[in-house]
Amino acid sequence: MFFTLDVQQARKGDCLILHYGSRNDPGLIVIDGGPSGVYKSHLKPRLEEIRKVRGLAADAALPVDLLIVSHIDDDHIRGLLELTKELLDARVAQQPLPFRIKGLWHNTFDDIIGNSSKELTAAVAIQFGTASLSGEVDVDGLDPGVAKVLASVGQGFRLRDDAKGLNLSVNAGFASKLILANKKGKKVDVGRGLKFTVIGPMKDEVLALQEAHDDFLQKQQEKAEASLAAFADKSIPNLSSLVILAEAGKKRILFTGDARGDKILQGLELVGLLKDDGKSKIHVDVLKGPHHGSVRNVAPIFFERLTADHYVFSGNGEHGNPERETLQMLADVRGDEGYTVHLTYPIDKIDAERKDDCKKKGNPWSPKKQSLAAFLDANKNFAKKIKIVDERKPHLINLLDEM
Repeated sequence: MFFTLDVQQARKGDCLILHYGSRNDPGLIVIDGGPSGVYKSHLKPRLEEIRKVRGLAADAALPVDLLIVSHIDDDHIRGLLELTKELLDARVAQQPLPFRIKGLWHNTFDDIIGNSSKELTAAVAIQFGTASLSGEVDVDGLDPGVAKVLASVGQGFRLRDDAKGLNLSVNAGFASKLILANKKGKKVDVGRGLKFTVIGPMKDEVLALQEAHDDFLQKQQEKAEASLAAFADKSIPNLSSLVILAEAGKKRILFTGDARGDKILQGLELVGLLKDDGKSKIHVDVLKGPHHGSVRNVAPIFFERLTADHYVFSGNGEHGNPERETLQMLADVRGDEGYTVHLTYPIDKIDAERKDDCKKKGNPWSPKKQSLAAFLDANKNFAKKIKIVDERKPHLINLLDEM
């Protein structure tokens, strides 16, 4: 049986492929698609390669059991929008579809906030103009932070519409339309020996988010751009990310999106995988590091209570991620224990982007104090645990049979 995580380079974002099942009956799930360009340069070629390895004809569609969008940030959703657009264009042109998608897991923004898309669209358009819902990150006249949030809302609408156009089942099996973590929630049988447990978002926090957004809608004509930016910054990254524990055999992978570490621990407690005592621990085989290794999303207790054999930090240094402080924290907590840290780009490329990000913020850059290279040079044992994704070949974390 296969249970393999296939890690793609995704610039500042996430793009992962999960292989499961057997040689005679393989399963495939795509989790996030990275920002613009990642689909064409990495995800599509990898899917094409998988099709060839499976011996499918050139005009035969590769079955993809599920697309999962952890949340509606551009660096997670854009690549999947490029994929669904390509499929829709092929359908209109009556050409063979390269991939056959069976289902989608995605919590749209308007379902999360409990309001109709019509009401949300009207509220946003009144304050920010119809261009703000185009799904593009750069909109003239808008603060970049606000534009990014509004682009994500528009992208979520587009993906939902694409799913309808492709006749995809969306959040099948979840009666409320939303994928939520519930107290001692049951495992979802995906098939072929794979099961999912939803760890987040949690129902109580989504209800609180709905109340906050209802207030925003009521007062939207009086609010400035900063109000939406503050609301969304506190809500979308922290509350809406899907957090999923995937299990096959006795192996486990935890997908965290951009969720906050404390919320992940609370979700594990909610579903009964951790005791609510502040000290119990859980071990997984692979932990996808939350929010690309941002130090804002983790604390020492996160790495103390949630340990792994493999840690995956997806980021090219843009926005500073993965951050040196996060790796230092992991090294301090785990010490010389046996584990591997997977980074999606070479250290020098990550540091170059981190340095550029630092200068853009008007901050001084000290290679000795801030670079990953200096940190690894000073921590030789930790440096030996690092594995870098090579764009020339698949980066596979095989937990059962080797692929």
